[in-house]
Amino acid sequence: MFGLRFWSWWRTFVQAQGRGWKGARMTTPYSQDLRDRVLAAYDRGMKTKQISVIFGVSSSWSRRLKQRRRETGETTHRPMGAPIVIKVDRARLGELVREHPDATLAELRELLGVECGLSTLSEALKELGLSFKKKRSTQRNRIVQTLSNDGPNGVHGRRMSMPVA
Repeated sequence: MFGLRFWSWWRTFVQAQGRGWKGARMTTPYSQDLRDRVLAAYDRGMKTKQISVIFGVSSSWSRRLKQRRRETGETTHRPMGAPIVIKVDRARLGELVREHPDATLAELRELLGVECGLSTLSEALKELGLSFKKKRSTQRNRIVQTLSNDGPNGVHGRRMSMPVA
């Protein structure tokens, strides 16, 4: 759809904006003043198209704002981002790790008695400064090369179907 020339320009544009490769940042919510002015225009009987042109907002946003005021009475913006929910009691998790140092994440989750992802437990352990690396009870095996690398281009002891020039 877009050619190489466009993407080259786009990369330069994004880097010039100081945004790195993450692309555009999440936008900030419209101000309360703008929200109040849009709702006042609706109250005066203006049409959605007129409001969107005058205030420079999308017609769908202004309709949703009016609908939300009608249904819930809210006119302020809602909090952005995911809600922070702490499911893991960090003190209890620390105790369990000291009591059961060889427990896996799944076993720790079972001992805690909470429903959460293993990644949640892993993050909680990181926050507590606890390493989840296991110590070996036996000596580590030696790593030896099992195949010789005497063939051309990394081919292990086989002839190539075509000769290499």
